[in-house]
Amino acid sequence: MTVEAVINLDIDGPRINRHVYGHFAEHLGRCIYGGFYVGEDSGIPHEGGIRLDVVEALRALDIPNLRWPGGCFADEYHWRDGIGPREQRPVMVNTHWGGVEENNHFGTHEFMALCELLGAEPYISGNVGSGSVREMSEWVEYLTRDGDSPMARLRKANGRDEPWRVRFWGLGNEAWGCGGNMTASQYATEARRYGTYCRDYGDNRLYKIAAGANGTDYAWTETLMKQLGHLGCRRVTTTAFHALSVHHYTLTGPTWEDKGSATAFDTDEHYRTMVAAARIEEVLAGHAAVMDCYDPTRSVGLVLDEWGTWFDVEPGTNPGFLYQQNTLRDALVASVHFDVFHRHADRLVMANIAQTVNVLQAMILTDPDSNALVLTPTYHVFRMNRGHQDATSLRVDLRTAPPSRPVGDTTLTTVSMSASHKDGRLLVSLSNLDASSSADVEIDLRGGTVEAVEALILTSAALQDHNTPGSPGAVEPRLHDGAVLAGGRLRVHLPPHSFVTVTGGLATGSRG
Repeated sequence: MTVEAVINLDIDGPRINRHVYGHFAEHLGRCIYGGFYVGEDSGIPHEGGIRLDVVEALRALDIPNLRWPGGCFADEYHWRDGIGPREQRPVMVNTHWGGVEENNHFGTHEFMALCELLGAEPYISGNVGSGSVREMSEWVEYLTRDGDSPMARLRKANGRDEPWRVRFWGLGNEAWGCGGNMTASQYATEARRYGTYCRDYGDNRLYKIAAGANGTDYAWTETLMKQLGHLGCRRVTTTAFHALSVHHYTLTGPTWEDKGSATAFDTDEHYRTMVAAARIEEVLAGHAAVMDCYDPTRSVGLVLDEWGTWFDVEPGTNPGFLYQQNTLRDALVASVHFDVFHRHADRLVMANIAQTVNVLQAMILTDPDSNALVLTPTYHVFRMNRGHQDATSLRVDLRTAPPSRPVGDTTLTTVSMSASHKDGRLLVSLSNLDASSSADVEIDLRGGTVEAVEALILTSAALQDHNTPGSPGAVEPRLHDGAVLAGGRLRVHLPPHSFVTVTGGLATGSRG
């Protein structure tokens, strides 16, 4: 069937914040040690122990930010253990993730060096669960204060004269669970207290992010919003925090103990995964609606700083390391999320996929035996979509009902789209979630003139296909000849289980 849609090129939507393409690196499994960080004695090319082929691959994504050190790990991490001479740093036990010992060789200075190599902004999650207000306040001072102060002197003694620029600061993580098992009201009080003592130094202005809800817990969001102001149009004060987060993972299995395999799945499981992925629309809309009641001017941001697929770990791996393969199915989960992010650009200011290297829905997998680096199908979605970063969103209006499939007691829409423009270029992203049927899309491009288009496609023979050290290009983008522009209409053919991006120049002066 043909899906008919309209894009009005001269009607701008909200700007898509580049930070919704953010990333997450936790001290978990082989994300930091053996992923980003190989140490100064490694034979793998590195700079200060940071693996350079990982850096190069992520720079190609225009990575906007990196969240660290967790995750659950953040609320048992004490930053002073990770500064100073490495051989003098104390060993700790990572109680959340595998019970392994860590030598703290990757700490504050190493993380900031990594962000500088990546060209990414740091997003640091502070320790509310087992730390103190003073500890967090002094970490901010250590990182960002210029001039003379106890923490600035300590930073200089450890080899860094100039302060860093750190905007994004998380006030704990998952306070409803591993971050302290608090009630919403308990955490709201703590967030105000911690936020008060996380100060701005010089021209560094913190953007403080409160630890928000789990999935559809809208009551948690309401409790936090009540801490900022009153119902109605009274101006919201943002002394305590400037945004609140939400975490939502895509799960297919019936329980946390049986989440399903990342690679050995059937068509029914694929469709259940797509339904779970599409639920992010409900989650973001629900939290945004609560926030709108207390903050109608939308001065408080919504941050989805953990999202992605979560399957059973690969056989034979440490269950606490959360290592899973990454197939074409994962790529489609990512593409669906990005379409939703673009539609909620008026409230969503940041999103961070979990996680960047070797954990959950990773961009990159590194092989501990061969040291090979593998780019996952999800990585390619990020790269194909990077033109949406800081672009102006364009609404996609459907003129015909899209194809759909019954899945359990619900219905899955199997074609997903979003569009934006930036620097005189149009970018349209399209996904066909159907495992066996192709789809055709015809878009009436109104209010402007689009010049010649080109398209890329990400697909494979089977949804279960994935990249390995022996077959690193099994799933990767290629040119797609199924996009045709004629008479102001864009026609795109979408094979089964495929993701397509179409780009084209906007004629000068054509918009409006």
